[in-house]
Amino acid sequence: MLIELQNEDSNLFTVIRLLWIDPSGIDVVTIDLNNSKAFPVLRRVEEIEAALAEQKASILDTDPYAYLYRPEDLIPETHRNFRDNAWNKIALIIESGYKAFFPSERGLLVKQAIELTGSNKPTIYQLLRSYWQRGQKLNALLPNYDYCGGKGKKRNSTKKLGAPSKRTKLKGEPPGININEDIRLIIVQSGKKYHEKKGLTLKDAYQKMLEDCFSVKIKQKDGNEVPLFLPPEQCPTLRQFQYWYYKDRDLKKSLISREGERKFNLGYRELLGNSTDMAAFPGALWQIDSTIADIHLVSSLDRSRIIGRPVLYLVVDIFSRSIVGFSAALEGPSWLGASLALENATTDKAKFCQEFGITITTEDWPCNHLCKLLQTDRGTEYLSGNARQALKSLGIEISPTPPYRPDWKPVVERMFRLINDEVIYFQPGAVHKPKERGEQDYRLDAIYTLDEFRAIMIRLILYYNNYHYLSEYPMTKDMIEDRVQPFPSELWEWGIRNHGRPRQETLEIIRLNLLHRADATVTRRGICFRAKEVNLHNRMRYTCESAMREQWFIKAGIQGNWKVPVVYDPRKPLVIYMLVDGGKRMEVCEMLPASKTFLDSNLEEIMDHFAEQNFAQQNTQHNRRQAKAELNAYLEKSKTDATEKTEKARQGKSKQSLVKGMINSRKAEKDYEQNKNARDLRSENTAEQPETVPRIQVNNQYQEADEGYVPAPEEIEMLNEVIEGMWKNER
Repeated sequence: MLIELQNEDSNLFTVIRLLWIDPSGIDVVTIDLNNSKAFPVLRRVEEIEAALAEQKASILDTDPYAYLYRPEDLIPETHRNFRDNAWNKIALIIESGYKAFFPSERGLLVKQAIELTGSNKPTIYQLLRSYWQRGQKLNALLPNYDYCGGKGKKRNSTKKLGAPSKRTKLKGEPPGININEDIRLIIVQSGKKYHEKKGLTLKDAYQKMLEDCFSVKIKQKDGNEVPLFLPPEQCPTLRQFQYWYYKDRDLKKSLISREGERKFNLGYRELLGNSTDMAAFPGALWQIDSTIADIHLVSSLDRSRIIGRPVLYLVVDIFSRSIVGFSAALEGPSWLGASLALENATTDKAKFCQEFGITITTEDWPCNHLCKLLQTDRGTEYLSGNARQALKSLGIEISPTPPYRPDWKPVVERMFRLINDEVIYFQPGAVHKPKERGEQDYRLDAIYTLDEFRAIMIRLILYYNNYHYLSEYPMTKDMIEDRVQPFPSELWEWGIRNHGRPRQETLEIIRLNLLHRADATVTRRGICFRAKEVNLHNRMRYTCESAMREQWFIKAGIQGNWKVPVVYDPRKPLVIYMLVDGGKRMEVCEMLPASKTFLDSNLEEIMDHFAEQNFAQQNTQHNRRQAKAELNAYLEKSKTDATEKTEKARQGKSKQSLVKGMINSRKAEKDYEQNKNARDLRSENTAEQPETVPRIQVNNQYQEADEGYVPAPEEIEMLNEVIEGMWKNER
């Protein structure tokens, strides 16, 4: 037994080994392992027990000499011979038992051993000390050859090391040079500069080293400097360059410098474990990640419009490798997309698939639970306060991976590759290699809407969960005994059966914590939902039981509008959920019939539709402004002309006379309009046989007074005569 004991005179600790306890249990013999001149010491048992109780001592579990106790066949013969010879020298002393621990007895025993074996006193004491300090076993006497010589130290030699080359043997050429410290530094620095940083091969890096350090510069006739190499026997060979570069380099640092940390982690790092070790049961650990799907989609509102590539989120259960949830949206990457994927992971999949016309049973996709730990990358969508608070409320612990370490989420990363390679790549609109000149733009091949892409994803997930064989899954002994096949669905079922079902929450609590929050406005026209990105006010209107029961819409017409908090699922704008009682519960708000143009569309597509309308409106803004300017100019000109004519007609008349007889004036105007319309109809009927209508001569006295006066049309003169006649009759 080894005990680490604090010295009474200082705070330093020493390690002692218990060699013997007397039969009465009062005394104990120990020896210090750190003292090269130590001898056995007699101590009281109660002294050690008190030190252990006061935490001034502790029992060690690891023996520094445990490596000596190995099988005989692993010990070299020379070492065994040394051990056996050493044992013969001290066997007499050791076989005497506890007597060797006491100085009075030990001195006599040592003297007898010297006489018997012919060894000297220092050798006997050194062997005894090694035997006691190393554990009182035969192998404690094995030699310390590992500490002999200059292991790891470089040797300098003036003579060429190694076997001579064939050229030296056959042709007597100089043997070459040894690699001293200066040349070694040149090799290491050249390797780092040209191979690691610039990406040259070792052969090319060797060439560059010779040009830089083992040559002289000479000028040719054209003025260019050209390196002239030293003789071969004065230069290191390529094999020497390779040997010393590999000998001194840090392989990990070299690869990171050459390839970058991200590529190193993905392609070169050691793979000593597997993700399943982190998850002992279904729901213990989920991984979530996002990618931009390699496929272009079209709008459900207008299939002629291409809306680009969706953002795809996947949630994977590490224990079973099942895909437990996903989301595909146009937003992102964002917490909204991630929260929709997590919400989908907790949803009844039979009901969810039915929304896309896919009929399944609960056993086909039985995942509708919460996880214990969620592993994410370091994206802002997961590190935001909203995300952390929402997950905390659901009892989910978040575990972000280090930066640039996608390899820490290998399962979900592999899912993305599988989806792309087996399905997306072969679909119209899929992203392929960069377009070359003359090739058709693959974006023009897009045919799927967002919901159609989601339906494809559902079919793919159902196939993967139930029929994808996990050939590299680390099966446990219990799984093998139960004849479990490594399909995700079977692993999930076996885990549930043997470890219990993961946590579940009500749909209301899930939505309250994971769905996106916003404000809606109560107006006379309904509860108007308004997204921040695009103004949808008065375009998406809802109603609910509370609004109808409490006559909100009538109150809004009298008292004015007010806001209410809501949560919503952008995939299903048909309903939103109003938070009531301080967010303790939710009330469903259904879309009004007037807004059901967008019944089968996603919120992202609706926002995109109105954004496109806004662009179209802005594109016509210049023409509309020009037309408005022309209208304003015409109105201004008409006002000026009419004002001038009216003022001339009113000259010499009082205000009372102008307003007197308005009824008769109105009747005269109506008669005039009727006569005028009748004449217009007659003109149309006799257009082919025009008649000459005699015109009434107009008095030119105003022309003499004002050369700028324009005579009124003959209809105006006729109207004046009718009005004057009516005035005379009234008088």
